[in-house]
Amino acid sequence: MSIRFGTGGWRAVIGDGFTKANVQRLTAALAQKMKDEGTARRGFLIGYDRRFLSREAAHWAAEVMAGAGVRCLVVEREAPTPLIMFAVNYYELSYGMAVTASHNPALYNGVKVFVQGGRDADETVTGSIETYIDALSEGEIPATPYEEGLRTGQIEIVDPMNPYIDSIIRSVNMDAIRSRRLKVVLDPMFGVSKTALSTILITARCDVDVIHERRDALFGGRLPAPNSKTLIGLQSFVLENGCDIGIATDGDADRLGVIDDKGEFLHPNKILVLLYDYLLRYKGWHGAAVRNIATTHLLDAIASQFGETCYEVPVGFKHVSGKMLETGAVIGGESSGGLTVRGHIQGKDGIYAAALLVEMMAVTGRRLSELYGDIAARYGAYEMVERGFRFSREEKTRINQLLMEDKLLPDFGLEIERVSYADGCKVYFQGGGWVLARFSGTEPLLRVFCEMDGLDRATDIAACMEQFLGLEGRTIE
Repeated sequence: MSIRFGTGGWRAVIGDGFTKANVQRLTAALAQKMKDEGTARRGFLIGYDRRFLSREAAHWAAEVMAGAGVRCLVVEREAPTPLIMFAVNYYELSYGMAVTASHNPALYNGVKVFVQGGRDADETVTGSIETYIDALSEGEIPATPYEEGLRTGQIEIVDPMNPYIDSIIRSVNMDAIRSRRLKVVLDPMFGVSKTALSTILITARCDVDVIHERRDALFGGRLPAPNSKTLIGLQSFVLENGCDIGIATDGDADRLGVIDDKGEFLHPNKILVLLYDYLLRYKGWHGAAVRNIATTHLLDAIASQFGETCYEVPVGFKHVSGKMLETGAVIGGESSGGLTVRGHIQGKDGIYAAALLVEMMAVTGRRLSELYGDIAARYGAYEMVERGFRFSREEKTRINQLLMEDKLLPDFGLEIERVSYADGCKVYFQGGGWVLARFSGTEPLLRVFCEMDGLDRATDIAACMEQFLGLEGRTIE
């Protein structure tokens, strides 16, 4: 099976594409690429999450790096992906990797590759790695046994958790949080955020409870993605215990989900909007926002109000972080729950985002429901629906032909302003609103998004697109 990177790294079903042989091939290719570039002397860093075989796969990769003569630093603890990104920058390395499949179902695992500064590898880098993989000669890949690598110093265990936590503590207003004594409940979703996030919040004198904290490679039988369906337990805990906020992170802690003080799921679009407005209005920051094509245009309205710009990029956080680096933007994010803020790591961090949300509540002295209510009153309704559909190979070919090659569209009953085919098919309507259909880069799904000035209108427009594509009646999420 060939190894191909998607929008969030390489992911595959365990025992099918995700195998020891493929992990070794990917690592050997990356080691050769580093040697050819002259970056191998700087070393390499590997971390892993709580998924089945993550630790073992990290060791397989470290053994190949050591076998190739590349010094390998291993974060020998179940670690959040943002911690690994931070560590690549902290140790001044050119490359690193996290063994994780992020929010994918439990039968998946994978690898995310990071480049200098701790950024997600872009298509140029991942395409180059794929070329190196394809060029590997047949035969056994040299590998130094893990324990032998530790004895010789080719493999070194490191623990950047304290520097990572300290960097977040320095970045948020801990005094303001201490003054509020907020009641917070955390849901790591059986993932890796508990140590870092609870340490930060307890240091800020928050009253912290934690649910779903043990390791469970099956994630309690749920998708390890924080959404309205998977956070029912967190919602109940918030309401039953009168918490100020419920915070959830996905399997590798780069994405965030929130239950507000009223027990309502706060969509990631709203989290982005709240934080951007807070940074501009209350902290006096200046700068643009960056969002992907499937994320709320309310960010554009806020940017315009403050004389700033909101940039649209394709799906994949490497595009968001790249545009932020280019423009010096204040915040960047996506509707799936990932965001980053200027001055922190150049990638998604659910732990830092959570700390910043708690700071916002403390500084403003207001509840999340009140803060978003004020924004809705100022800018009007922006309602989004999102649905996902499975498809056969034949259906994918048919839909791609219909939308991307023939460029056909249904009659939406609205005047179309323009259509973009930069990443899927996105239709922008005159006077506001949009609908998007695109194939996921991390799961075998076709996703349809629609944002309008009312939930009923958004539902109707999305249904129009789905019917046109022959997908009605097969919604899976």
